Amino acid sequence: MTHTIHVATAQPYDVHVGHGAVDRLADAVAGADKVAILHPAVLAERAEQLASSLAAETLLIALPPGEQAKTTAVLDSCWGELAAAGFTRSDAVVGLGGGATTDLAGFVAGTWLRGVRYVSVPTTLLAMVDAAVGGKTGINLPAGKNLVGAFWEPSAVLADLDFLTTLPTDDLRGGLAEMAKHGFIADPRTLELFEEDPAALLEPGSDALAEAVRRSMEVKAGVVAGDLRERTSAGAAVGRELLNYGHTLAHAIERNEGYAMSHGYAVSIGAQFAALLSHNLGHADADFVARHRAVFSGVGLPLTYLAGVWDELRATMNLDKKTRGGALRFVLLDDVARPFIAEAPDEAVLRETYAELTA
Repeated sequence: MTHTIHVATAQPYDVHVGHGAVDRLADAVAGADKVAILHPAVLAERAEQLASSLAAETLLIALPPGEQAKTTAVLDSCWGELAAAGFTRSDAVVGLGGGATTDLAGFVAGTWLRGVRYVSVPTTLLAMVDAAVGGKTGINLPAGKNLVGAFWEPSAVLADLDFLTTLPTDDLRGGLAEMAKHGFIADPRTLELFEEDPAALLEPGSDALAEAVRRSMEVKAGVVAGDLRERTSAGAAVGRELLNYGHTLAHAIERNEGYAMSHGYAVSIGAQFAALLSHNLGHADADFVARHRAVFSGVGLPLTYLAGVWDELRATMNLDKKTRGGALRFVLLDDVARPFIAEAPDEAVLRETYAELTA
């Protein structure tokens, strides 16, 4: 059984989430003469199975694992394969894999002939609740993550929960970090699911996880429908930037780790920093900070990071996409679902807040 979430953007599309959702792929690419399925090598057999279910001529493009796929060299290689296969504006691109795969595949689709149909088939929990919905695509540069990209919405998202049954527990935790974030920024019920039975959220077939995934995707769909291209927010009027809660520090940590750390793990640490910063700026109370620790640690996510690296992390944060005119900006919360933008917080407070996070 699947649940359908309608994303009401300028180019509306449906997200199908549930067991067996991938069975809708043939309908999603109907009318295309050629379909390229971009996938990590580990999913080659699954990609072949999906290709055999389609009426169109298929092109399978194997990608390097994880963030290694999001490079200019891989992007250029994909363009070359589409050119050699004669892909036209009536054809389609499918991204089958985790968030790095769907980020790259969406960018390939959005830039090939100025845009062809794109279908996202996320296979990890993190990809389902984060990268699959919203139309953000992109690649990394040595200077930072996702510095080159474009908004290109999928024509459909097929989030099949059956893919989760083979995921290692650590991969599930990475997705749960984004889901907890969605709870704090917009959905108290999600936080209750984390608090009532955190162990159930680590069970791929549990009803609790299915509900939490659906609610998380609904949160993201609602936010992006109101602000697809991420306008600059101010004060308490926070648009799509709301989804970047915890990400300013998280992206800096990922770069410091050479992108070897799970995005979700970095977001967990980044969310702790954001809660502490809000408290230290006189906004959130101590109970709110403690709730962050309990929710994230309850499913085994990290709360601290390395001492002695603040200067490096701070320099990387200058490249954060929320920065305006050289001023660093943070999405913070007064409480659950009560966001605000902190413009250029005092540097001493930032340093002191980070010191509270160090192991």
